[in-house]
Amino acid sequence: MALIKEIYKPMSNVGQVYAGVYGTAGPLAPIGNVLDVTVTHDEEVKKQQDFTRLGGGTHAQVRRVNSANVAINMADLNLVNFARAVLGTAGEIEGADVVDEQHKAFKGGLIRLKHLDPSAVVFKKAAATIPAAGNYEVRKEGIYILPGTTLTDADDVLISYTGKTTATIEALTVANPELVITFGGLNEADSGKPVVVDLYRVGQGVAKTLALLSGNFMGLAVEGELLMDPTKAGEGISRYYRVQFT
Repeated sequence: MALIKEIYKPMSNVGQVYAGVYGTAGPLAPIGNVLDVTVTHDEEVKKQQDFTRLGGGTHAQVRRVNSANVAINMADLNLVNFARAVLGTAGEIEGADVVDEQHKAFKGGLIRLKHLDPSAVVFKKAAATIPAAGNYEVRKEGIYILPGTTLTDADDVLISYTGKTTATIEALTVANPELVITFGGLNEADSGKPVVVDLYRVGQGVAKTLALLSGNFMGLAVEGELLMDPTKAGEGISRYYRVQFT
């Protein structure tokens, strides 16, 4: 019972965050560098005033937790994290040599290709190869048609290129995920001792903002509510979360 009697216990944690899909046999996988993990409790307090004497006060009260919530700010915007945060369907298009991808060209406009970061570009109108000089620029996001091009607006063009393997997320296409989340913390204020928190069932919400251009590192902040896990049972056993440390 030494830990129960311990008084001096400062905490300053670092560590890994792991997540897996609730109710499946899949792994709890690390999600990368996480800047903040915060658990909060929303409490409802009902009070009955004391009317037996002057001055008032509280005669009785009832406190109940309306909800427990978690907020996570992720620094690694990998495919899984990003897709979960925008309720998206994730996929990967393998890099390939693309031949005669069909598009319409407009002066001063961008042609978006199936793959990102194209190289070895061959640009044709019918059977004629169009030189890049004065006509177009190859950009990471596609082909930009220069305003002074010899092409005419709405010309049909064929573009051949080598495309990079491209991750794709179709946002707002699935329901919000329910996750199992574990924080594997190390207490820097106590010789690196473990501090582990298991969130049994988290209904993760959609990211409220995506700071695509901000002059700083982009983060991915999401919030979720801790839902009751019906698989947890027994006297003194939480259905929401558990904290362990040494």
